[in-house]
Amino acid sequence: MPEKESIERAREDAREGKSPSTQAGEFVREEMHHVREGKHGAASTKQAIAIGLSKARRAGVRLGTPRKGTASASTREQGSRDNKKGQNKSSGKTSSTRSRATLNALKKEGHSAASPQSLSRQARSSARKRGVAARHASAMKAVRTKKAGRSQATKKAA
Repeated sequence: MPEKESIERAREDAREGKSPSTQAGEFVREEMHHVREGKHGAASTKQAIAIGLSKARRAGVRLGTPRKGTASASTREQGSRDNKKGQNKSSGKTSSTRSRATLNALKKEGHSAASPQSLSRQARSSARKRGVAARHASAMKAVRTKKAGRSQATKKAA
């Protein structure tokens, strides 16, 4: 179950008109915190991100399911299942036995999946899958937002 703070942050992002992936980012962030503080571990950074995305879908964030060819059939099915669960208002009680089993399995995993190095490695590898033009556009957008933030800061300081 995601924390209320994460749900509220995601809702705020939705109100601001931000993309579903940005809204889902709050849940991924929460998951990274959980791994770092030792609540549980994760086999890899990818797994920790997947858990966060699953939580986001179940919380009602309108994230699409992975496209064919990008993920296995079972992962795509699970994604659509999570989406359906998030869009339905009736909340079926999760089996406590199943929940405990999942948590116990994750507790046996390591905590390096949320380290800055592994997050950086994951970001670079996923960026490499995108084209040169997409990476360039992303970098240019980062520069634009950085400039806007800087000018705001200088105005505030003056």
